[in-house]
Amino acid sequence: QVQLVESGGGLVQAGGSLRLSCAASGSIFSTNAMGWYRQAPGKQRELVATITSGGNRIYAESVKGRFTISRDNAKNTVYLQMNGLKPEDTAVYYCNFRTISGPYSNYWGQGTQVTVSS
Repeated sequence: QVQLVESGGGLVQAGGSLRLSCAASGSIFSTNAMGWYRQAPGKQRELVATITSGGNRIYAESVKGRFTISRDNAKNTVYLQMNGLKPEDTAVYYCNFRTISGPYSNYWGQGTQVTVSS
């Protein structure tokens, strides 16, 4: 089992910044990917960004150049620095952890609300 604890959501004006954090604990395999997905009201959950334990990153086109994902492997923590926020970034942001090798496992955090006012 892996537990994910998220923090850092909130309300911000358009153009502002927020930083999300997600700490993983439990049965952490060394080869894994952590990342962020988001779900706006009435829409499907979508990828925002992921980063593997080896440092490979994937970003959604809509956030490239504005968001930066990073991680601290020693702390099993992933961060999402969000700059230049837009009202369309408003959503519940979910942390995700999944294994890359070995037995497959996939876990979600409880979600943190990000609201961007215009």
